[in-house]
Formats: sequence, C-alpha cells, structure tokens
Amino acid sequence: MHEHDHSSTDGCPDSPSSFGRRDLLRSAVVLGIGAAGATIAAPGIAAAAPADPPSLAPDPEAPADAPPGAIAGVEVAAPTIASCAGWGAAAARGTIDAVAANPNKILIHHTASANVTDYSQAAGYQIARDIQQWHFANGWVDTGQHLTLSRGGYVMEGRHGSLSRLQSGSGTVVGAHAPGQNSQAIGIESQGTYTSATPPAQLWSRLVELCAYICDQYGIAPTQIYGHRDYTATACPGDVLYSMLPQLRSEVAAALSGTSWSVIVDNTSAGFSAGSSWSASSFSGERYGADYRYATPAEVSDLATYSATIPSSGSYRVEAWFPGVDGYNTSTPFIVHTGTGSSTVRVDQSTGGGAWLSLGTYAMTAGTRTVVAVSRWTQGTAYVVADAIRITRL
Repeated sequence: MHEHDHSSTDGCPDSPSSFGRRDLLRSAVVLGIGAAGATIAAPGIAAAAPADPPSLAPDPEAPADAPPGAIAGVEVAAPTIASCAGWGAAAARGTIDAVAANPNKILIHHTASANVTDYSQAAGYQIARDIQQWHFANGWVDTGQHLTLSRGGYVMEGRHGSLSRLQSGSGTVVGAHAPGQNSQAIGIESQGTYTSATPPAQLWSRLVELCAYICDQYGIAPTQIYGHRDYTATACPGDVLYSMLPQLRSEVAAALSGTSWSVIVDNTSAGFSAGSSWSASSFSGERYGADYRYATPAEVSDLATYSATIPSSGSYRVEAWFPGVDGYNTSTPFIVHTGTGSSTVRVDQSTGGGAWLSLGTYAMTAGTRTVVAVSRWTQGTAYVVADAIRITRL
C-alpha cells in the first residue's frame, strides 16, 4: 500500500498495535458559572463524530475574515520547534515528495498512545522517535505527520523538510496522515488518547501557539482547523479533543488579531505565595506542572494566593487547574479579586480535575495584585488544593 493512501477507522494510523482505545484519565469539561458561591462539578463528555462532511461555513467564534497576523499587522511569535536532527530522527527511507502550493488547512490528530505523566523534553523526543518507527513499520518512508506535539508542550518536526518550509511560509512536503489531504493539510499529532481524557494544559496552550504560527506563515484562516475525523472514517482526534476544536479556532483567531492575552500562575511561579501549612505533593497525575499545594481545612485566615499583572481594564475569564481526587474537599473556596471587589466560588475538588475549570468571567481593573486566593476556611477534614490558575482577557 502506498503510504499516502492509508486509511483508518479507529484513531490515527500511527498508533502501535499494542495500544488500544484506553480511557486512561476520566474526562472533564470546563464549565462557566453565573454566580459566586456555586459548586462546580465536571461531568464526562460523549461527543459523537459527525456523519456529514465538514462544513466550511464560518465558525461563530472565529470569523471567516479573521486575517493572518501579517495582514493584520500582528507578528505571531514562532514557537520553539525541534528539528528532526534535534530530536534524533532516523534518516528517511525513501524520497519525500513536496508541493509548491501552500497548505490550506490544519488537521488535528491524537497519537492514541498512553496518557503519560512524564512531561519532560526527553519524553517528547522519545514519542517522536517512537512514531517514526511505527510509521517505518507501516512501510512508509518517514513520519507521516508534519509536526508532533508532546503532552509536556514540546513541538517536534515530524516528516523531514516540514520545518524549513513552514519557516519560509512557502510550500510543504507531502505527508501521510489523512487520505486526500496529505498535500493540502498540515498534520499535527497530539500525544495521548483524548477519547474521554482532556489534553494537558501544556499541550493545549502550545497547540494554540503552534496553530496561530502556521496560520500566520501560510495565510490559513483559523476556521480551516479541522479534526482528522472530518476527512477520514476514524475516531481521531478523540471525542474530547474534537469537541474542543471550536475553542481552538477561537483562541487562534484571537492570537492572530492581537487581542489575546493570557497568563498562567502555577504554585511554583513567582506570583504564588502560601504559608507553611500548605504542603507540596506530586501524588496525582492530574496536576499542573511538577506538583501542587494542599492543606487541611481550618477556620483561619491562611490563603494560598496568585498574583498577576492585569494589563488593562476589561473582561477576563478566570480558571483553576487542580487534580480531582476522591477524598479532596468538595467545597474549596476560591476568592477572585477584581480590583473593585471580590467574589467567592466554591469548587468540588473531588472530581473533574486535570483540566481548566472556569471560575467565571469578571470585569477587572488594570494593575498588579492578588487576583485569586484559595482559602482553608471550609467544612470537613478533606484537603483543599491550590495548583494553578489562568487569567484570559476576552
């Protein structure tokens, strides 16, 4: 079988046969809330693949005329991308074709491999080497996709020659990731299985940056970001990741228009502060980064705080990341400071972890201050957790 004509009915073709469709992490969705004091839970997602071909109608959250950054006067920063030589690729085993025409879309895949919790660069480079070997085993001349994105947020060139053409914004190599689209679409493999699990925050934020850069380089509208299943009978990129594509298009459009601003403050960031009662743990794989903080409830003023610089007055979405562990507190108080007041949101941390969970949208004033605090003042003896927060200008 010629490598460019492969097909798949269950996930991406680059998965090793030893990996099945395993739901390795429970799903979580990001839920908005309308009033302070609400308790947040995260039910599972069960999005079905569309039976019809993909619609080319504009996404309501990403205008069809959203211009590439160069046209809009916004320079999109190039993410760090490791070349094939950088991650230790083997030489291609045949001729790699190329076309002079620029690609007209981006296709998102998942590798359908294990949802590992090793987020290191070394682990990212290893998945790139593994994929190349899986593709060699298919009889292909090289890695099928153009770019690979690890769960830790590291980006690697996939097929030899993809990076140089992306950087020049002229032409592309012919991939082997989706029949009929290999010379028209840039294929991005996202490490992991997202049938019922949510992509790690590191992967997601880098995916937004990477797609914005590709769109800017090639003049692709963010509405032209699709999932593998839109063009092939496959479960790829998984129900959860596929359901997040409208959000991806929206965030990419914002990055291209220069209106996006977001900051993440982790419990290891300079903007985080907590007293000695807050201990560090790496117990749960749903954590953001290396670890998180936890403390026992007490009727004391002992906060874990996150400080940030709000660049301008306006509307901001505030989100929290935490590991959802059975036995953690079901009513952890998160206090959001807007600059003119504060609101308390209670979060059920016994479930729905490993994803960004919305604490609401707030009108905030500009300035540097504590934006979010996690309080120990709640009922019961189950731990309250402070991991990471994200603030995004809308």
